[in-house]
Formats: sequence, structure tokens, C-alpha cells
Amino acid sequence: MSAAAPCCEPSFFPHGHFTQVPPELVQEHLRRVFAELGRPAALRVDNGAPWGSWSDLPTALALWLIGLGIEMLWNTPRRPQENGVIERSQGLAAAWAEPSHCRTLRQLQLRLHHEDRLQREVYPSLQGQSRLAVFPELRHSGRNYSKRWEQRNWDWPRVLAHLSGYCVQRRVDQSGKIGLYHDKLYVGTMHKARDVYLQFDPDRCEWLVSDRQGRQLRAVPATQWTPSAVRRLQVPRSTTP
Repeated sequence: MSAAAPCCEPSFFPHGHFTQVPPELVQEHLRRVFAELGRPAALRVDNGAPWGSWSDLPTALALWLIGLGIEMLWNTPRRPQENGVIERSQGLAAAWAEPSHCRTLRQLQLRLHHEDRLQREVYPSLQGQSRLAVFPELRHSGRNYSKRWEQRNWDWPRVLAHLSGYCVQRRVDQSGKIGLYHDKLYVGTMHKARDVYLQFDPDRCEWLVSDRQGRQLRAVPATQWTPSAVRRLQVPRSTTP
């Protein structure tokens, strides 16, 4: 996501790979961007951390964004062309800012900010006009954001409803457990080596485990799943024996 704006300088994370950037750092940067540009209606992202994961369930960062009323659009795995605009902008940033000629991260940051402003506000890309002149809504989405707004309006029921839309397959291990985020959920040793299906019940706030025939094997209360925990990107542990 581009963070460019007259008063919102894009951040350059000094990590070797984006998956190494702590989600909390990404969240804090997004808060600054939303405060300046407004909340977007949707974010198109890939399946790498911290946006998505191969565990089939949405990441903590995604759940936080969903609670802000932002629709998450995940690209099909190994189909970067679905997000062609961003892929193209990253190529332009590399070509225009010339990272290999920067001696320090600060110098690269300044070059990225300069080239980003040129792309948006100066370069005659559309009928001789800049992108900002043709699309003045780039200055602000019209959907306000502040930390105070988040405290009052972050939508916990929307997060629970989104979670209820998943039905993911798991294999019960030798100890009778299946993986659930950073936790293990106990199903029962009598079910070891079996494939089961995991769902979330938003009304009872429970994780439900069923077999292939749809018979419920276990219901585990998600008592530690709270709005404050998810907003802190702390996907909590479930209550299991």
C-alpha cells in the first residue's frame, strides 16, 4: 500500500523481507496513513505475512482491518497480476528512486518520497494532467479515521461474522489436537489421524469441530477472544484441557 500524501511520507521498513516486518509496526504505520488519507473501502493484498497466511484463517492484522470496516481482497496464490497496479508501482519506484545508488536508508526514504510525489502530483500521466488533478479524492477517501474514532467504532460483530464464513480442514495429531493460530485445540485422542473441519460460531463465540459427515465432535469456548486482544493483534489462545 502506498502511503504517499502531502503530509504523510511513505515509510521504508529496513528489513530484508516484508514478512520480517512485525505486524504491530505495519499496524501503526497504517494508522498514520488512515489518519491522513482516510480509511480505504478495501485493501487488495497478497497471501504473505502479515496480510494472509497458509493456515486458511485470516491473520490478526486482517481481522483488525475488517473491524475498521475495510474489505479484505486476497489475491489468488501465485497470481501477482491480480494486483498489477501495485506491482507496477513497485517497479517504477525501484527504477525512479534507484535504491542501489543510495548510501543510507534515510537517503532512500527521501528519494521514495520525492518520486512518489512526482508520480502523483506532477507527472502528466492522464490527458496531460497529474493523477491527483484527475482524481482529487486521492487526497482523502472521505472515510475518517483517528485512534479515538477506532476506540468508538471498531466493529467486533463484523469481525466475528467474518470468521464464521470459514470452514477449514485440519488433521488431528497423535495427541488429539489440531492447529488454531498459535495454539492447539484439543479434539480427542480417539480422533487422531482423522481429517476434521473447523468453524466459528459467532453467536456462542465458540470454535466448532466436525467430522466429514458434519457431526460435531467438539465445541470450545473462545473466551479469550476479545475486541481489545484482537485490536492489539494478539490472537488469543483457546480454553482447552
